[in-house]
Amino acid sequence: MPRLALYALAVCVLAAAAAVLSFTRGSWLGVVWVLLAGLSSNMAWYYLRRGRAARRDSVTG
Repeated sequence: MPRLALYALAVCVLAAAAAVLSFTRGSWLGVVWVLLAGLSSNMAWYYLRRGRAARRDSVTG
């Protein structure tokens, strides 16, 4: 798994945890954390697919 995908996945997990914590404390700031989790999730998928495509292209020549 590419390093950037792992970093984005870590940010996604931390943002999701922050959103849960924020909502349980009654703060609407959790909406921002949810949006950040969605963005970082999309980034993780992008870097994962980009890494797979690069590996596939290097194997096929």
